[in-house]
Amino acid sequence: MPRYFLEVAYKGTAYAGFQIQENANTIQAEVEKGLLVYFRVPVVLTGSSRTDAGVHAFQNFFHFDAKFQIEATAIYKSIYHLNAILPLDIVIKDLKEVKDAAHCRFDAFSRSYVYSIYNHKNPFLFDNAYYYPYPLNLAALHDAALLLLAHTEYRSFAKKNTQVFTHKCNILESYWVLKDHVLTYNVTGNRFLRGMVRGLVGTMLLVGKGKISIADFKCILESNDSAKTDFSAPAKGLTLLNVKFPLVI
Repeated sequence: MPRYFLEVAYKGTAYAGFQIQENANTIQAEVEKGLLVYFRVPVVLTGSSRTDAGVHAFQNFFHFDAKFQIEATAIYKSIYHLNAILPLDIVIKDLKEVKDAAHCRFDAFSRSYVYSIYNHKNPFLFDNAYYYPYPLNLAALHDAALLLLAHTEYRSFAKKNTQVFTHKCNILESYWVLKDHVLTYNVTGNRFLRGMVRGLVGTMLLVGKGKISIADFKCILESNDSAKTDFSAPAKGLTLLNVKFPLVI
């Protein structure tokens, strides 16, 4: 059976997350439903990067094994018709055949997220950024973000009952940017734990606000205990920017 990678983007506001769940609508559920309508056979999707309820994505991936062949000349036609079937807040950006062993989760070597914050009321940012009307020390935020580049154990920033074999993550980029009155935290890593980026953002905001010091943040980071981590940053501010793979898959 041929294997296909499906690239998607979505606004996560109306969904209970990326991965299929019982009794809740998700991105995966909607895409599987659309594939069933178009191809007229059930398609089971495997996801690349799980996003929580309310989190958005400019780029995410599924893969699936098809009981049918999609001819190269029919790819763009398939994308067009699938997008006509899907809700307006989900779009398929690409569909391509890959090697039989290619895996959209295990073959990905990095994921990049951005968390957006604004401190002046703006109705156009309400659905995809965090309104945080407090003065922040940008230098302190930068210092906190840089600490992550030398750290690999993130048990302190994983929500409790996270079912994983390891809490180790390699952070490749970690920095804050202020542009056009929007403050963004940008982070790239090989993998992320459940709630990790929102925990990092919420706790770094405490540093920026002067509620805790850089030394306090470092202690939280090294404690392997999430008790003092602030996970309150809302999901709507978080967007998965991209998932990167080897050139040949």
